[in-house]
Amino acid sequence: MEKLRKVIDPEVGVNVVDMGLIKNVKVEGDEAEITMTLTVPSFICPLAKYLVINVKKAAESLPEIREAKVKLIEPL
Repeated sequence: MEKLRKVIDPEVGVNVVDMGLIKNVKVEGDEAEITMTLTVPSFICPLAKYLVINVKKAAESLPEIREAKVKLIEPL
């Protein structure tokens, strides 16, 4: 979670963890599965791809994580 705190939503200036966008992190061996949401539906959010890519990169920057998969769920 500490690495994911480095991913800042540029529109808001707050990291994705403190914004409550990270819903679940599951680690099995050297793989991580991160479930996250956005503040608006992904088809509206201009930063959806940017945030998903940067969450993936942040998780994979840990030496023990070989691959991170980000599952994007729509906000309620």
